[in-house]
Amino acid sequence: MPGLYLAAIVVSAAGVALLDRRWRLAGWHAPGRTAGAVAIGTAFFLAWDAVGIAAGVFVKGDSALLIGLDLAPHLPIEEPFFLVFLCYLALVVHAAALRALGRADASSPAHAGRERT
Repeated sequence: MPGLYLAAIVVSAAGVALLDRRWRLAGWHAPGRTAGAVAIGTAFFLAWDAVGIAAGVFVKGDSALLIGLDLAPHLPIEEPFFLVFLCYLALVVHAAALRALGRADASSPAHAGRERT
């Protein structure tokens, strides 16, 4: 079924965006910084892909799940969408981990005698 891989990426990204919105982790907390980090990360990984393709390391396999449109040889249209999703997911997970560690740190015995403001 052509397009199923892209649809899965978009649905997954929407789910991550809903979690981000609910807890204001990345995009809803600092939209400019999040967009910049995602853009830089995506550009880096696209350059990485280009080097890998030129070296013959990365090749596109045949899959009925891909749309079939290539941006370049061995670079399907789905790849930039996946890389944007990957970078955004990494930022959301990082922000969630920092928040969880911050709460764990605040409830540690070392902070037991301090008042919260």
